[in-house]
Amino acid sequence: MNRSHDIEEANVSALYEASHEGCESTLNSLMQRDSLILNKSSLTSFTDTPLHIAVLHGHLEFTAALLRKKPNLAGRKDSRGRTALHLASADGHAEIVRELLQADTDVCLARDQDGRIPLHLAVMRGHIEVIQKLLNSKPNSILEDHDGASALHLCVKYNCLDALKLLVESADDYGYSLNSKDNDGNLILHLAVMLGQTETIKYLLSVSKIKGEANAINRIGNTALDVLQLGHRDFKSLNIQDMLMAAGVRRSKDLNSLDLLTTTRRHERTAARSINNEAHEPSPAAQSRFKKWWAYFCLCGWVKHFKRRGQSNWVVETRGTLMLVATVIATVTFQAGINPPGGVWQQDGLQKINGNVNCTAGKAIFSDTKPDIYRFFLSSNTTSLVAALSVVLLITLGIPKRSQLFLWFLTLAMVIAVTSMLSTYILAVYLVTSADVIDQILSSPTTAPLLVALLVVLLIASVILIYRLLAWMVKLLVKCMRCLTMSPTN
Repeated sequence: MNRSHDIEEANVSALYEASHEGCESTLNSLMQRDSLILNKSSLTSFTDTPLHIAVLHGHLEFTAALLRKKPNLAGRKDSRGRTALHLASADGHAEIVRELLQADTDVCLARDQDGRIPLHLAVMRGHIEVIQKLLNSKPNSILEDHDGASALHLCVKYNCLDALKLLVESADDYGYSLNSKDNDGNLILHLAVMLGQTETIKYLLSVSKIKGEANAINRIGNTALDVLQLGHRDFKSLNIQDMLMAAGVRRSKDLNSLDLLTTTRRHERTAARSINNEAHEPSPAAQSRFKKWWAYFCLCGWVKHFKRRGQSNWVVETRGTLMLVATVIATVTFQAGINPPGGVWQQDGLQKINGNVNCTAGKAIFSDTKPDIYRFFLSSNTTSLVAALSVVLLITLGIPKRSQLFLWFLTLAMVIAVTSMLSTYILAVYLVTSADVIDQILSSPTTAPLLVALLVVLLIASVILIYRLLAWMVKLLVKCMRCLTMSPTN
């Protein structure tokens, strides 16, 4: 009796050893000695089956042999509730996954003690081929774990963007929702914002079905923008904020008021348009001629674009970027002022440069040798510094969202800062470059196109500023005339 028991234990130990080594010949030999040895392995103190061991080591042929001899091993669980398919999915053994699925496809829905199915583990590790095989075998395997997190949530949580793209692109084929919520009511967009995953957020906002629900609130009433503003504020969060607001994401407290205001304005525009059409309907010829001129004037939609930007709170939405640019310009121009091109005199005395020059230690060299050009350099540099600091100060004090004139002055200050900084650069290069090199640059065939391009850019900026100012003044004048017309006469 004891001898028989010892033989069984030795055979089982040999079976597990064969599973570690992936030795199929040993398995066949053991099966010939005892055809029930795979059944007896379940009666041992081992928490893992021989199939678990073989899968962990990636022994494909040995796994296939075990499944041929005992297919129901595919459904056996270890001490943590994981099947062999869980282990193969987590390790990315795509061929072993295929063998396991051929033995039993229902294992796709088996949960471990954390409530996770094999697809969840494959998603957490980003194994694209395994994910595809699991979806093809069980299209309805997009389940939630104990925290209510679906495979989509796990893609975001473990920053597996490629796996997320695969699941999003497969949503229509397999019929699952892209806007499911976890136990906290968070969409995958909430989670991506919470974790600061810029690339993931950019991708999610490019998907129409996800973008359409971007203003959804979680269980505590926060939108994705609210979640962002609860976290740490840095340049990365400002970039994410710009992306969210450009996609139409708003704070929860602004949603109701925004919807009401939009509806009211839509009704007002419809009523005003109806009254105007009834009052004076233009003739078909005049209307056709007007449409042609208007289509020409609105070529490429640039007028509409500038009008929209002039009337919206785009500066408020991009205040972080404006603050950064203005700060960089102020820093550069400040350094150019205290560290001028060409350096400073190192000691007092007379220098024979274009005549005797009385040198003062610490004074800019070019202020004595080329005073006229240095004066222009210093003026441009100071103008750029003052304009940039003005932008920083105005943004710090706060931006009136409805003041178009304020926004116009802010834009003008940025244009002046950038233009003056460019002038500073040109003058600094001229001061520190020899005359021969300057002549070669001016005679170069690429110089003229660059100068023309620069003038065109400055001209466009000037036209835009003038257009916005005139549009605002005309709109204000029309509003004043309308108020005077509607006021009661004495």
